[in-house]
Amino acid sequence: MHYFRPLYPFLLGLVLILSTSTFDHLALLNTFGQTILFALVVCIPIWRTGRMSYVDIGWPWGLVLLGIISLVYSEGYWLRSVIVSSVIILVGLRMGLGALKMWRLGLLNKEFPRYQYQRIVWAKQGKDNTALALQVDAISQGLANASFLAFPVLIIASNKSEQFVLLEIVGLVIWVLAFAMESIADLQKVGFLKAMKRAGKERQVCNVGLWKYCRHPNYFAEWMVWNGLIIAAIPSWLALTGAETEPVWYLLGLGLLLASRFMYATLVYITGAIPSEHFSVDKRPGYADYQRQTNRFFPGPRKTIRE
Repeated sequence: MHYFRPLYPFLLGLVLILSTSTFDHLALLNTFGQTILFALVVCIPIWRTGRMSYVDIGWPWGLVLLGIISLVYSEGYWLRSVIVSSVIILVGLRMGLGALKMWRLGLLNKEFPRYQYQRIVWAKQGKDNTALALQVDAISQGLANASFLAFPVLIIASNKSEQFVLLEIVGLVIWVLAFAMESIADLQKVGFLKAMKRAGKERQVCNVGLWKYCRHPNYFAEWMVWNGLIIAAIPSWLALTGAETEPVWYLLGLGLLLASRFMYATLVYITGAIPSEHFSVDKRPGYADYQRQTNRFFPGPRKTIRE
């Protein structure tokens, strides 16, 4: 049963969101859509190839699907619904279009290092049935789109108030700044890699721009993108008081906090910082020094290496 343990929190989140009376129909439609999408785009290709990298297509396009469902079917104030739906669609498109480009270039024909790292973790956990572990991991990402990551979107889109409050604006500003930071970090890294390739120095450490201040500014910014959404969802969650039963209302608030926690864990431990660095230390000269000088996830001043 330890193979299926990663699914339990997301299944509980799914039961919660389907238990609401305000947006249970949207949650059900999103769950159905995510199931079809992940089955066709992720689970079947993983079964045929044994490669996890197809998640990089399914997960962001699942966010696009969530945004479309919210836009078309939500019953809240139309402008608020348009804003939050557009925000989540942009998050999905930014990564989804990049994943399709990698697929066209044939980069999905080999497993990404972060998913190679997963096999190392599974071996330490005694999971020798890799095919089953791959499917469980893929399904957990689809369940995330259907549960905790859907919480802030559907909660905001359900708010019928025509007045925007300060906390919603603060959350949206955080989202805009984080989305810009993530895009800039990606562009800086692409530019650095291209410059190193032209110079014949392809294994150098990217430590320019935002990468001077933390080793994974793109992952940090992605986390802040979701935190911005969660902050913006708080007034809409408060507005659900009385519309939902008290236990469901409290659990929805807890679900918002857990969405931030799950994204942090994913971006640091599961498919983010730690998995990517596992191979970088061996492949890139000077990466160990870069680790000692630069924060892993949270931006901050560089540290001095003492001899």
